[in-house]
Amino acid sequence: RGAAAWATGAVVLLTMAWLSPLVPEPFMGNTVIERWSWIPAIGMDLVFRLDGLGLLFAGLILGIGLLVVLYAHYYLSPRDSLGKLYAYLLLFMGSMLGVVLTENVLVLLVFWELTSLSSFLLISYWRQRDEARRGARMALTVTGAGGLALLAGFLLLGEIAGSYELTAILASGDLIRDHDLYLPTLVLILLGAFTKSAQFPFHFWLPHAMAAPTPVSAYLHSATMVKAGVFLIARLFPALSGTPEWTYLVGGVGVATLLVGAGFAMFKHDLKGLLAYSTISHLGLIVALFGIGTPLAAVAGVFHVINHAIFKAGLFMSAGIIDHECGTRDMRRINGLWNYMPYTATLAMVAAAAMAGVPLLNGFLSKEMFFAEAVSGEALAHFGWTLPVAVTVAGVFAVAYSLRFIHDVFFNGEPIDLPRTPHEPPRFMKVPVEVLVLLVLLVGIFPASTVAPILTMAATGVLQAPPPKFDLAIWHGFSPAVFMSVIALIGGSVIYSARRPLYAFQERHQGMIDARRGFETLVATVLAFARQVTRLLDTGSLQRQALILILSVIALGVAGMAWSPSPLTGPRPLLPLDGVSLIAGLILILTALVTTRWHRDRLTALILLGAVGLVVALTFVKFSAPDLALTQLSVEIVTIVLLMLALYFLPQTGACDSSRARHYRDFAIAGLAGISAAALAWAVMTRDYTSIADYFLTNSVSGGGGTNVVNVILVDFRGYDTFGEITVLALAALGIYALLHQLKLDAPNHDIHGRPWHPDLHPLLLSTFARLLLPLALVVSAFIFLRGHNLPGG
Repeated sequence: RGAAAWATGAVVLLTMAWLSPLVPEPFMGNTVIERWSWIPAIGMDLVFRLDGLGLLFAGLILGIGLLVVLYAHYYLSPRDSLGKLYAYLLLFMGSMLGVVLTENVLVLLVFWELTSLSSFLLISYWRQRDEARRGARMALTVTGAGGLALLAGFLLLGEIAGSYELTAILASGDLIRDHDLYLPTLVLILLGAFTKSAQFPFHFWLPHAMAAPTPVSAYLHSATMVKAGVFLIARLFPALSGTPEWTYLVGGVGVATLLVGAGFAMFKHDLKGLLAYSTISHLGLIVALFGIGTPLAAVAGVFHVINHAIFKAGLFMSAGIIDHECGTRDMRRINGLWNYMPYTATLAMVAAAAMAGVPLLNGFLSKEMFFAEAVSGEALAHFGWTLPVAVTVAGVFAVAYSLRFIHDVFFNGEPIDLPRTPHEPPRFMKVPVEVLVLLVLLVGIFPASTVAPILTMAATGVLQAPPPKFDLAIWHGFSPAVFMSVIALIGGSVIYSARRPLYAFQERHQGMIDARRGFETLVATVLAFARQVTRLLDTGSLQRQALILILSVIALGVAGMAWSPSPLTGPRPLLPLDGVSLIAGLILILTALVTTRWHRDRLTALILLGAVGLVVALTFVKFSAPDLALTQLSVEIVTIVLLMLALYFLPQTGACDSSRARHYRDFAIAGLAGISAAALAWAVMTRDYTSIADYFLTNSVSGGGGTNVVNVILVDFRGYDTFGEITVLALAALGIYALLHQLKLDAPNHDIHGRPWHPDLHPLLLSTFARLLLPLALVVSAFIFLRGHNLPGG
């Protein structure tokens, strides 16, 4: 366990060291860009961007990640796999770094989805627990759906801006905002951000993700995963903000989330549940600040990103210590812990006071900035006095649930029936909390010398310009923000004092609104619909499945051709028809017709299919494609041999013919399918198009080292495609083996005609020839394979 912790910590420290030479650049207002070509055909390169915003988030990801690595070493029990947790954490950490440091939005989306997958692994770490599996599925479903919306939004954004790189997108703000597709682009991107950052009405997944181990909660739900959506909003702020749509969508959802999270947090008896809903509320606060849309509001939003990450990580770790030492997180039982763990209680109370916005702590400063922006002219012009009232109410509840955290846990009598006797945790388990609480105090008391340079740097990255002047002094004189803070502190104290009637009211009505139940109902409905569709389509009848597939393709093709303004025949001149091609075509048609006529005679049908394959191979030879001809011959030979082996175990004739009406139906559908395929081929081949053959012919030797262009394409230019196909075949083989392995089947002792049968019986002639031909076939195949890079074969 110690080795795993040291190794993981070393990886984090090495990443910090790798970034450290670049740190001065963002502080000077510069942006560092590193580029590696990846998929230039679709404008998808590996381009990394380090500016003030990226550096801030990278610092939070790595800094808090390092503290979590140390904390997790002491939190997990010896029965839990620490190495597995660290592996998942590193995967998630790398994914988050990719999100905040990439320049290309399509690459950002790849890392975005990796954060969803790795968070699924982290939340379901205790996979034996039903609540962990349920919470992981819920998080993956909601954030995955948001990722699909984000993909569509990014595609539209790239089309509007003419590039998928952030430098071009951020410089095209006026073009994007004036475009007809601005609103759908904005909505789709915000759906991705809102689902990831647990904004209303997608907030319900976050409390259920608390089934994860506390180190995971401290990391994902304070500084990383839930901040990914906030990061996206901040990153695209210059390109998308500045419109009424932005203000009402982002600001409105942020305020709604702020109120919902603050209200529910007050009534949660689970310690991590309270912190989860308070996280939702604070995320709403940050989003609302960006929604106001002014540069100073964006600065305040970035400031609260920093402050919330610090005090909330400390609070989650404190909750984990309490759970670790008491054996429960139920605040109705963990009372009076000050008498048992005073040092931990002091650390937790300081962090909770920062969450409430108490003066001389970091949360107070950003909360004051939020209150000031809520009564600014820009905010009042859009929201009127609704916004100041809403944020004051949220501040009241923030003080109330922070007081509950402090009083109910550390005072309020004696513990009630705890599974363990509480005591202080191991010394180094408290170190991460100590570091975070120290930062809470330093930022709260000395903001100008500690956080102001970092905030200026990050705000420059958000605004893509120097930020407006701001003052982080502890006291600015009497102002509306000060009065709102006083109301929040007094009102929160009153709410907490009168909590029991509120608890009784909540108990009577708690079942009326249950987002989890609605989500599970939706998922169950989708699954039931999928089962109905499967039951309708997957009847076990190959004919019916083929019928549905062919009719669907025909319908889509006819619809596409009917709605296309272009004529069916293109401008490309037709080539003369030579006699060999005509004869080959007629042979193919006649052979196919004869095969369908005598399909019940399996041996005859098999011989005729082999003839069709032979004609196809000769056609490839006619059109100068020897590699395809050799491949076709190889496939035909192997297929015919295997099917002939199988025929020995099957009746000589197939099942009885269908009814005459079904024959007519099948004939009509087959005719339509053939006509549709011919029309599609005609439409494509009568049009001029840019051939890619010249590129491969020019670069075959220099790029792939071979003169056989077809072989070079398969093993070099499209080597990953070939590798993927081989992998699919290998996985299919493993799947078949897994299904048949140790499967006990009773072998029959006679066939359907009553003749004696044994699994070791094979046709004598076929067995004899196989012994002679298979070694020769292997030698020939090896010869073709070795010569194939420069000569036909391979």
